[in-house]
Amino acid sequence: MRQLFTLLHIQLWFTYMHIKYFYCLALPLLFALTPLAAEPIKVSAEKEMELLAVLQSDAPAADKALACKKLAIDGSAAAVPDLAKLLPDPQLQSWARIALEVIPGPEADEALRKATQSLEGRLLIGVINSLGVRRDAKAVELLTKRVADKDVEVASAAAVALGRIGDAAATKTLREALVNAPKPVNSAIAEGLMLCAEQRLAGDKAAEAIEIYDQVRIAQVPNQRFLEATRGAILARKDEGITLLIEQLRSPEKRLFQLALSTAREFPGSAVDKALAEEVANLNPDRGALLIAAMTDRPNTVVLPAIVKAAGTGPKEVRIAAITALSRVGDASTVSALLETALDGDADLADAAKATLAELSGEKVDSQIAALLPAATGKQLSLLIELVGARRIEATAALLKALDSNETNVRTAALTALGETVDAKGLPVLIAQVATPKRAEDAAAAEKALKAASIRMPDREACAAELSAAVDNAKALPLKVKLLEVIGAVGGKKALAAVGMAGKSSVPELQDVSTRLLGEWTTEDAAPVLLELAKMPGHKYQGRAIKGYIRIARQFVLPEDLRNEMCAKAMDAAKQPGDKKLVLVVLQRYPNESTFKMALAALKVADLKAEATGTVMSIAQSLASKGVDVKDQLANAGIEKVKVEILKAEYGGDSGKKDVTAILQRQATDLPLITLTDTTYNKSFGGDPAPGSDKRLKVQYKLNGKPGEATFAEGALILLPMPN
Repeated sequence: MRQLFTLLHIQLWFTYMHIKYFYCLALPLLFALTPLAAEPIKVSAEKEMELLAVLQSDAPAADKALACKKLAIDGSAAAVPDLAKLLPDPQLQSWARIALEVIPGPEADEALRKATQSLEGRLLIGVINSLGVRRDAKAVELLTKRVADKDVEVASAAAVALGRIGDAAATKTLREALVNAPKPVNSAIAEGLMLCAEQRLAGDKAAEAIEIYDQVRIAQVPNQRFLEATRGAILARKDEGITLLIEQLRSPEKRLFQLALSTAREFPGSAVDKALAEEVANLNPDRGALLIAAMTDRPNTVVLPAIVKAAGTGPKEVRIAAITALSRVGDASTVSALLETALDGDADLADAAKATLAELSGEKVDSQIAALLPAATGKQLSLLIELVGARRIEATAALLKALDSNETNVRTAALTALGETVDAKGLPVLIAQVATPKRAEDAAAAEKALKAASIRMPDREACAAELSAAVDNAKALPLKVKLLEVIGAVGGKKALAAVGMAGKSSVPELQDVSTRLLGEWTTEDAAPVLLELAKMPGHKYQGRAIKGYIRIARQFVLPEDLRNEMCAKAMDAAKQPGDKKLVLVVLQRYPNESTFKMALAALKVADLKAEATGTVMSIAQSLASKGVDVKDQLANAGIEKVKVEILKAEYGGDSGKKDVTAILQRQATDLPLITLTDTTYNKSFGGDPAPGSDKRLKVQYKLNGKPGEATFAEGALILLPMPN
C-alpha cells in the first residue's frame, strides 16, 4: 500500500508544481490518499540497513540519490537522521525529501521543522514544500512567520504549504495575510487559500469554502487566482451558484465568459441545463454558438428541445452550431426538423443538417427515414435517398423504384445509394444497370455505384467471380472494359485471373485495359501474368507489361532471390533499351553479387554501356563497403581504379548557386562515380540554392591527372566521363 501511495504522492506533487489547475482536479485525490501513510507499513529492515550504509559511506552522489529514492519504500523512522543530514546538500536534498515526505511518524516532521531553522534560499523552500506535502499541523506556527519573510519565494512557498495543511489555524493565517500581504506574495497566499477551500469541500464544509472563495474574489490578486476563486465559488454553491455562472456568461470580459463555459461543463446536476438553454438567446451569435457547444458537452442532461429550437431559428452561427450539436445529442425526435433544414435554401445550413442526419445514431432514425421514402417526391426524395446511402439503410425496393424517376438527380442519388447499400445478392442489379442503363446519362453513375458496391463486398473472390461471369456474357466490348475496370478495383486471385485472361485476348482494347490494370496491381502475384504478356509475340502492349513487371521488382518487398530472378527475366524479356535501363535501376537499388554480375553483363550491350557502367560502379562500391573483393571483376570488365581529383564543383541555377567542392571531395573514391550521402542533390548539398528553378551540378575534375569537366542535371547519377 505504501509503495502505491509513494508513487502517487510523488507524481501528484510534481504535477502540482507544474500545472496551474492541479488543485482543482488532483488535490482531493491526494487528500484521500494521505491517510495511507499512517497505516502500518511493512518495510524490509535488511534493505533499510543496506541503504543507510550507502548514505553513511563515501559513495558517489548518484548512488546516494538512488538510496534515498528506495528509502521512500523501505525507510522507517530509523532512516530519518541520515536523511536529515542531506537536507543542507544542494545535490541530494530533493532526493532526501522524497523519502522524508512519505516515511510515517513524527520523526520526519520534526526533522523537516528543525531544518527550517538553519537553511536559506532554495534549500529552505524545498523543506517548506515537504512540510506542506506532509500536512504537518505542528509546522503552522513556523510557516506563519515565514509568510512574512523578506524573501518573496520563501514567503510564497510557506503560503502554499499552509494551504496544503489546510487546518483551521493555517486557514486563519492565510485569510489574515491576504489583507495586508505584499503584492508579490498575494498570488501564493490566494493559491494556499484555494487549497484550503478544496479541503473544506472535500470535508462537506461548503459554507466555509464559499467564504474563502469569496474573500479571494474581492482581494487584490492576480487574474488567474481570481478566475480560480470564481470557479470554486460557483461550484461550491451548487444550484445556488447558477446565478453567478450566468453572470460570468454575460460578462463583457472574454476571460470570464470562457471560465463560465468550462465551469458549465463540469457543473453537477441538471438544473443548470435549463438555465443555459434560456441564456442562449441573450448572447451575441458568436457566444451563443460557443454556449451551444458547452451544452452539448453535457449529453446526459442537455435540454434537447432548446438545441432543436436554436437549430431552427435565430442567427446563422447559432443555428449551425446547434445543428452540428444534434449529431451528438439528437435522436429520432429531431429528424423531422433536420429534414426541413436540409432542404433550406442556405447551402451552409442545408449541408450542416445533412451531415447531422447522416451521423445521428439509432435504428429509429433509420426506420423513420425509410418510412418517409415511398411517399416522397422532388427534392425531399433526393435528400432521403442520399441519406439512405450515407447511413447504409436497407431500402433496395424503394431505390429501384426511384430509378424510374424522370429526374436525373433522383436517379443518380438512387444509384449512389444502391452502391452503398446492396449486398452480394443485389450485385446483379447494379451489373444490369451498367450493362443496360435505362438512360445514357445514368451510365457513369451506375459504373461508380457498381465499383463502390464491389469493393465493399465481404467476399471479394465471390464478387470477382460474378463480375467475371458478367464479362464473359457481355456482348459489347465497351461493357467488357467497364466490368474489367471494376474487377481490377476488387482485386484478389479470381480478379487477377480475369484481368490476365483479357490481356491474352487478341482484342487491342482488352489488352489495353488488362495491362493498365496489371501495371497498378497491389500484390506481387501479378508479376508472372505481366511477364507472360510481355513475352507474347505481337502483343500491342508488351512495353507496358514489362514496365509493370519491373515496377513490382523495384517497389515491392520481395525475397532477394526472387527479386534477382525477376531482374534476370526482365532483362531477357525487355525488347527496348529504355526498358533494360529500368532493370539497371533496380539492380543499382538492390546491390548484391547477383545484381553485380547482371550489371557487368549489361556492359557488353552498346546501348546500355553508359548506364551499366554507372550501375556496375555503384554496386561495386556497395559490395566493397561490405568487404567483398570486386577488383578483378572490374578489371576484367575494363573498369579500373582511377585517381579522382575534384577541383571545383558548383550546384544551382540562375537565381542562386553554391560551392559544393568540399562535399564532392569527401565523397570521391578510386572510381569515377560519386555517390552522395542522400537521395537528392538538395539534401546532400545542404539545401536548395535556387528554389523553383532548374538546377545543374557543374564539376571540374581530374582522372589520373587528366583534366575534365562535366555538367549533371539535378538528381542525375554523377559519373565522371574519362577525359580524352
